[in-house]
Amino acid sequence: MLLNLRRAIIVSLIFFVLLGLAYPLLVTGIGQAFLGDKANGSLTEHGSTLIGQEWSGPQWFHGRADGFDPTATGGSNLGPRSKELLGTYKERIAALEKQGTTPTQDLVSASGSGVDPDISPDAAYAQAATVAKARGLSVGQVRALIASHVSGPQFGFLGAPHINVLQLNEALAELT
Repeated sequence: MLLNLRRAIIVSLIFFVLLGLAYPLLVTGIGQAFLGDKANGSLTEHGSTLIGQEWSGPQWFHGRADGFDPTATGGSNLGPRSKELLGTYKERIAALEKQGTTPTQDLVSASGSGVDPDISPDAAYAQAATVAKARGLSVGQVRALIASHVSGPQFGFLGAPHINVLQLNEALAELT
């Protein structure tokens, strides 16, 4: 019986060292070596490029119409015939038109996660005139800035072109 107990303790210690120490350290090391930016949360001075932030005022580009509450991630489960969803969309469209922005799907609808950091190039270009006016820039300058921040589909074929709103706003702050 003591022999079996000793074997069990030795096997437990070996697996503790391998799976509890060596493996996590190896995976962390690989993550830091090859994907350090993502492994550390892709943090910048103003937040994470992986999580959408809320921007207030017409001088900034705005992300999807989520409210960016990371504790409330997930869809609303409102269907396409929902009167509540239609009312929400109408409110968002009115607010965008009031500030002089042409509503696009990205700016009116919410993402599935509620914290999507990206918008389509169309959504950014729709905000160009509003941002340019608020910052005293030419629309051409703002459109050129947008064009320089368009990222293509992942691996060249997965998804659609997109723009990270945080990175675009940080570049906008440097421009002015």
